[in-house]
Order: sequence, then C-alpha cells, then structure tokens
Amino acid sequence: MSMTPGRIVGIAVGAIAILGIGVYGPAMLLGPLPSVSVTMAESDEAPDESAATVTLPADGASAMAVLGDDGAATTLAVAGDTEAVPIGGAVKLVTVLATLDSLPLPSDGGGPDLTIGPADYTDYLRYVAEDTRTLPVLPGQKWSERDVVRATLLASSNNHADTLVRWAFGSTDAYVEAANAWLAENGFTATRVADATGLSGDNVGTPEELTRLAALVFADPTLAGMFGVGDAPAVAGERDIPDNVARPGDAGVRALARSYTDQAGVSFVYTTTVPGLADQPPYRLVGATTLMPDYEALDAGVSTAVTSAAASATPVEVITAGTPYASVEAAWGDRAELIASVSRTDASWGDGGAEASVTVEPFTTASSGSDVGRVSFATAGGEVASPLELTSAIRDPGPIWRLTHPAALIGAFIDDQQG
Repeated sequence: MSMTPGRIVGIAVGAIAILGIGVYGPAMLLGPLPSVSVTMAESDEAPDESAATVTLPADGASAMAVLGDDGAATTLAVAGDTEAVPIGGAVKLVTVLATLDSLPLPSDGGGPDLTIGPADYTDYLRYVAEDTRTLPVLPGQKWSERDVVRATLLASSNNHADTLVRWAFGSTDAYVEAANAWLAENGFTATRVADATGLSGDNVGTPEELTRLAALVFADPTLAGMFGVGDAPAVAGERDIPDNVARPGDAGVRALARSYTDQAGVSFVYTTTVPGLADQPPYRLVGATTLMPDYEALDAGVSTAVTSAAASATPVEVITAGTPYASVEAAWGDRAELIASVSRTDASWGDGGAEASVTVEPFTTASSGSDVGRVSFATAGGEVASPLELTSAIRDPGPIWRLTHPAALIGAFIDDQQG
C-alpha cells in the first residue's frame, strides 16, 4: 500500500518534532547556567573624622611616609611647599644610591680600594677653606669603597662625595648626567642633582621624593646597617668615621641626612618607628624636611610629626565580620548577600574613608557560607582583606525553569564556549 503525500509530510514533521524534543530536553536540562549578577552594597557609614592625622610643620617643606611590607614608601602626609626646592646635603643619598646601583658594595668586607689622587686632595683643601664638612685625606692614601660611602653618608664629607663619584663615573660632570638619568629611570620626577655634595642650590627635589630615597636606602641591608637600622649587622670599616649627621638628644629618631646651606636652610631626612598592631613589628616611618629656618624649628616640627604619627597608628577595625559588601542574584531569582567572614584591623593613619575593592569569581550555584569573593582595602601599610561568604544558598533552578528559559541557557552555553 502506497503512502499519500500528506501522510509522508506528517511522518516527517513528527520525526523532526521527536528529534527536536530529544535534543532540546537534554540540552536544557544539562547545559550550563548563567552566572549570577553582582551588585556592590551601598555604604551608609560616614568617614571616621576622629582618626588622628599626621601633623607636619606649615613652614618649609615636609613629608612623612610609612614603609610597607614590600619596602615601598607610602606617603602619610605632606605640608608646606610642594614644588621642587633645594635639598642641601640630602642629595648625598642620591650620590650613594646612584653609585652603588652600578658598583655595589659586597655584603661583607670593604670592597675595592680607592686611591686618593691630586684632585681628591685639592677638593679637600678647597672645602676646608670654604668651612664645609670634610674628612682629612692625603695623596696616595687608600680608602675602601665601604669607608668612602660611610664618610659620605655618616660624616656628610663633601670631599669624599666627590671622590666616590669621580672613581665611579670618571668625573663629577659625568656623575651628574648619570645620576639624573638614574633618577628618571626610577620614577623621580622632581629630584634633580647638580653636584655630588648638595652645596649647589640647583640640587632640588621634594620631601616626598626624599622619603622614597630613604626607602631605597633601607632596601639595601648594607646601607641600612651603616645607620644601625634593620636586621643586617653593621659591618665595621677600616677607618673611624664620625657620625656627623646624627644629633644628640634625637631619642628614637635616626638621621639619614642633615645639613644647612643658604639655599636649602636646614634639610633633614630621618627615620623612626611607632608601635605596630598586637604581636606585629613596629611600623618604620621615614620623614624629610627642607627649608627649615633653624634647628629649633626643625626639632619642634619633627617632634610633632613623630608624636602625631604614633597617635595615627592606633589600630582601627577596617573590616568587621558580617558586614555586607555586595549581593548576588541569579537569573531564576535566588539572591544572597556577600559578607566579610573575618574582622581585620590596621593603623588608620588618619584615613577614615578608604573604599572597598570587591572581587567575585563567576559562579552559578553555591551553598550557604561558601567563600565566593574577597573584599580588600588599600592601606598605607599594605592591603587588608577578608573572604566574602554567601548568606544563603544559590541553588539550581530545576527542570521547569530550565525548559522554559532557553534563551538564558543558550547564552550561558555561548559564554562558556567563548570563555
């Protein structure tokens, strides 16, 4: 018996329908679900205006920073003149850092010897006549690289600064060119040098960049040890070098550079520590000031800065467990908040209004209490963070929702293939 055309068409349509149902059902029931959408929570907390701030003198130019776990200096406060100003003898930090970048000191021992030549001795006599800081030398003497560096930093010896750069770069002019290139390569946009000593008023910079130079000093254990700071033991040199940058009575404050010039006034770069969080090491602070009219003004300004910094380091609760920082919602209606699972404290440093940064890895379903994200705050001492957990479960929507929302599942399948 032959089939009519209508019967053939009916069988074909039925077969296609059966095939379609056979493909559609499994595809919808087994295919990937769309990821949940994330909405940041709106904070109703006002910034903590009671947080103590770091107080710096309004006169001159000053800055203070805290060294983070990575050794970088994070600025806590700046005050006074924010333009590039003369920095005096603080330029010797550049002298040493730029030199050791190409000719580093060994971890122990004195390093290569430098022979005092006619130009070195002439410099010494000239600086003596000008009544600036010097250490005596004689032609033909041999000084180790370590002792020349110690003389430049601790004694602030102008003739040794010239000797160091003449040995390393061939001439002071060649040093100036190389040092300015080193500054640019290391991101110092305001600091420029005109000599190795700091006697020229054309040596300029900002206190903020001077704190960054101090951070580089502490990043080198050999240099930090010369100032008696850090875990590395100080390696004694062959010569007795006076510590002319330190000041009697500066309890708790270690000077890294101290000088007076007509153009820069009193310039001072220093470090100190303030108590850290419970069971944590103290915070290492670095400060810098220039254009101070006299040491009385300097002492008052540094004392206030250190005292206020200690107060601003008082721990505050940055993250409170249970605080919602975001919410998630699935396409099928399930919703949950993302709350911090742990509390975190850190020094406020006067900043009561830091913003939260929330990251959530894409997901479709998860049980209540699952860690699905992270909230973090950038603080002066580093990052403070907590996992984010779901307050309720995001469940699979079930077969009926899947079968009746093909567009959402097809979109999720395409995203899954592209991802």
